Amino acid sequence: MAVTVTDFCAQVGVRYWTILTVAAVTNADIPVRGGALALGTMTSATTPNLARIPAGDFLMGAADAEEDERPVHRVYVSEFFIGRFPVTQDEYARFIHATGHPAPVIRGLPLIAHGGRDMLFRELADPYAWQSRQPPPGHGGHPVVLVRYDDALAYCRWLSDTLSRSVRLPTESEWEKAARGGTEGLRYPWGNDIDASRGNFLTDPSLKNQRGTRSTGTYTPNAYGLYDVCGNVWEWVSDWYSGEYYGLGEMRDPRGPESGNMRIVRGGSWVNDDVSMLRSAYRHKVPPDTYAYSIGFRIVCAS
Repeated sequence: MAVTVTDFCAQVGVRYWTILTVAAVTNADIPVRGGALALGTMTSATTPNLARIPAGDFLMGAADAEEDERPVHRVYVSEFFIGRFPVTQDEYARFIHATGHPAPVIRGLPLIAHGGRDMLFRELADPYAWQSRQPPPGHGGHPVVLVRYDDALAYCRWLSDTLSRSVRLPTESEWEKAARGGTEGLRYPWGNDIDASRGNFLTDPSLKNQRGTRSTGTYTPNAYGLYDVCGNVWEWVSDWYSGEYYGLGEMRDPRGPESGNMRIVRGGSWVNDDVSMLRSAYRHKVPPDTYAYSIGFRIVCAS
């Protein structure tokens, strides 16, 4: 079902603007243009750096937070392997050059940029837009951004074919289990108190040096060896969104609703100063056409 701007705003209220909202960005905080990657070295896939997540159950959701995070319920998730890092600009470049898939640029504006926010969106997205099918120089190790859900799926299909191994986006339950790192009931992978040394987010909108993506692996990993599950970029998961899904009783390898009109990103990003959005249980719903300078993804492989 298509989502109109009016319908979208009615469904999500004001919090969805947190994908966009940030104070003015300075030149020191954004990629600098110039230079190019060598095309000949960027056309084949590299072997993903994966972490094994053991089979078992965990407590999913949060009892004291958003309504769509309740009820807290125990979910069993089969063993899987997940990328230790979000997919980087350099990794995505190999896909672009091998397949001819459209490069990350500012295209038709997504619903989240409507309502008078188009200029802000363009201002913040422009430094991350590729030039001549090359990523912003100096940011090869940063998470790729400006990718829609469908772009992430296309990357997974290409990597599956290249590696002869099934590659896909994580489900919500897989993502949350992996992000928690074996903990239960904690707000963040490390505990209940936010820690600015453990993730890339806005500790204060006036702190200019906190703005922009950071290289993957800059911050301490969680107990499963995963980096950037709290901040840096929001990450696509495979599920459709439903605010009532947690109460439906699907407790083994849940895949989400069969259909919907909203998708989900997880983990928070560099634009967020509301630290509640960095929690492991937080579910951020967005229209399917969404792309932004703050959204990327990581991959999952079956065991």
